[in-house]
Amino acid sequence: MSKVFEGNLNGEGLKIGIAIARFNEFISLRLLEGAMDCLRRHGVADDDISVVWVPGAFDIPPVAKRMGDSGKFDAVVCLGAIIRGATPHFDYVAAEAAKGIALAAMQTGVPATFGVVTADSLDQAIERAGSKSGNRGWDAARSALELADLYSRID
Repeated sequence: MSKVFEGNLNGEGLKIGIAIARFNEFISLRLLEGAMDCLRRHGVADDDISVVWVPGAFDIPPVAKRMGDSGKFDAVVCLGAIIRGATPHFDYVAAEAAKGIALAAMQTGVPATFGVVTADSLDQAIERAGSKSGNRGWDAARSALELADLYSRID
């Protein structure tokens, strides 16, 4: 018979780090509110949540890796917003943020979840930060809880 592993959404006793970009702070704050709400609702104590602000989304991956390497966190939630402009800057920053966050998780063995909104417009970003399309901060926090529990079950 095969073994099936699934993570639960119980955050009691978990230490969660949040790496969040200050650029587009109007959106980032909404993502943070969603993540904090999710973590609290699933039993993570406020004292077990550490929020680290970084200048922009490009800066999230090295901080996520450092947080993962520290041994202080069961998961790292990565939050920010990248909104397309008139230059290719969006493409570079979005790609490097996504790749870097995935790499941080793989290199540290600590889940690092992607709650970075990538949008073509401010309206799209607002939709993904708590209006029509839910809150990607909540989603990233939920994934972090599930993965932290799953990792502990696999180990």
